[in-house]
Amino acid sequence: MAGDPEPALTVPLAHALVEAGADIVELGVPFSDPMADGPVNQRSAERALKHGVGLADVLGMVREFRATDGATPLVLMGYANPIEAMGVARFVTLAGAAGVDGLIVVDAPPEECVELVRLAAANGIDMIFLLAPTSTDARIREVARVASGYLYYVSLKGITGAGNIDIADVAAHLPKLRAASDLPIGVGFGIRDAESARRIGEFADAVVIGSRLIEVIEAAGPQRAVAELKAFLAPVRAALDSLSPQVRT
Repeated sequence: MAGDPEPALTVPLAHALVEAGADIVELGVPFSDPMADGPVNQRSAERALKHGVGLADVLGMVREFRATDGATPLVLMGYANPIEAMGVARFVTLAGAAGVDGLIVVDAPPEECVELVRLAAANGIDMIFLLAPTSTDARIREVARVASGYLYYVSLKGITGAGNIDIADVAAHLPKLRAASDLPIGVGFGIRDAESARRIGEFADAVVIGSRLIEVIEAAGPQRAVAELKAFLAPVRAALDSLSPQVRT
């Protein structure tokens, strides 16, 4: 979450993730009503908002990150309101110039963000959409038609950080997504340690860890956040690297 535990730590934390083995950094945009997020991410957003962090500040953090890392893909995850408040065209132009690679706008389904999708593509930004166990065949086809970058599969029926991931259920749903799209599939919501990451990595193209990272930062405090985050992620990276390469058809 950009701005948590304090604004000056956002870029160092992002670099720490990369150093520990993250392939993509997903940066949360603080919002006052994050309806898809559980208590952990809600607290994180509240702390960032108390620091006065808004969308313009997040884009500034992206520019700072890009000053020393021009390669790691960086995705902003948030909600439609801050984008609408800034203005869709202005936001996309500034995001592209800052070095944003992808957008996840949780409450903006394809039929409600046609202009955002068009402008993002024109500025070299991928639009990444969520799919869930409850997604219908029609919804999967619609998302596959407009999405780029990768598909984000929500592993459970709930909010971020909720419940225990059902590995078998996730594995059973992914073939339907692969039949609809050639995009890589990342699985998130409920992955909390190296073992769950490894098991998901056996059939997904990526694992997404969010709430657990924020818990680590929250427990560590500002002074220890960077070191503790790297210590947590290192065994996750090792677990994924232990997997044998797979060829999917």
